[in-house]
Amino acid sequence: METIILASGSPRRKELLQKIGITFKVHASKVNEDYESHWSPNQIAETLAERKARDIAPKYGNALIIGADTIVTHNGKILEKPATPSEANTMLRQLSGHSHKVLTGVSLLKTDASNNITDHRTFVETTNVIFGELNPTLVNAYVATTNPMDKAGAYGIQDPHGTLFVEAIEGDYYNVVGFPLHRFYNILTSFAPKLLSQQNLYQYSDDS
Repeated sequence: METIILASGSPRRKELLQKIGITFKVHASKVNEDYESHWSPNQIAETLAERKARDIAPKYGNALIIGADTIVTHNGKILEKPATPSEANTMLRQLSGHSHKVLTGVSLLKTDASNNITDHRTFVETTNVIFGELNPTLVNAYVATTNPMDKAGAYGIQDPHGTLFVEAIEGDYYNVVGFPLHRFYNILTSFAPKLLSQQNLYQYSDDS
């Protein structure tokens, strides 16, 4: 059986892959996440995801490497992970009552027995998220938990407070959490069908 490697230390991505029954190892990439100022949001998410996957690929033979990167954009501006609680508070107030986009780039690399990359597929999934008007007291309470500090856009839709911020979403909910499970699975059906068949994703019977 080929090995699946998640080149990300994100606990959310780990939980999501476990949720659908994928068997994998985590080997987080430590590459820099710098990008050119003129790159489009799609190009940033795609390039960083592939950069992470390519960083880890030479370390594993007969493997599928998964790289991923999530960014948040609002009014044409990219909202990074906040550096301070004050910055997190400012980001959330900017998003209050407005829509923003969450983009996750995913890069899939196959390696052979000699650790060489033999095939690759990279894609970006976009979800539109609409925030209601945020209560300042709720925002302050959320920032005080420190949960926003490791999240692009300063919130996690799966967090108790983050759940209350979101009025509606257009697209894949799990993409906002950090990994687009639906599209990932569908791409694997053509990109790595043999590997997919070896995974315990679901149980079914042909008996009638």
